[in-house]
Amino acid sequence: MTVKLPTLDGIEEVSSDYSMKLLLIISHVPSENTRALRDAVIRGARHADISGVRVRALTPFEAGPDDVRAADAIILGTTENLGYMSGALKDFFDRTYYPVLEEKQGLPYALYIRAGHDGTGTLRGVETIVTGLRWKEVQPPLICRGDYSPEFATQCEELGLAMAAGLEAGVF
Repeated sequence: MTVKLPTLDGIEEVSSDYSMKLLLIISHVPSENTRALRDAVIRGARHADISGVRVRALTPFEAGPDDVRAADAIILGTTENLGYMSGALKDFFDRTYYPVLEEKQGLPYALYIRAGHDGTGTLRGVETIVTGLRWKEVQPPLICRGDYSPEFATQCEELGLAMAAGLEAGVF
């Protein structure tokens, strides 16, 4: 059974089969290009070969501690803003850090960054927080550097697929 849930970007269909593992995608999408990257991650995670994973995609402003508590794995997506993560993702961490700190240690996560420059400050900021949360990085961070390229969407789709496949297979 599929349920339709409202999001800031429209309506999202989510399977209501709670025996399946939940992959939570939290991504800041302030532009058409960043929405394309988020959509590519979702497309990969919902690949036809993946049947044991539910996917839920939210913006950082929509997501909260209960969403993280329900997740079996998480993909974070952010822009590089002034050499740091987006304020939206930082706000998400500010609101969820302590409420999930103890019970979500070891949560598998992956990260993608849309960086106009090099993304290193953004990566360092996110890694500092997830290290404190004791989340487990299961894929190297994907940094989409420089001018936008359609190749970024392909890389994001592969990230979503790999994360969902690993979750379904019980690798993490």
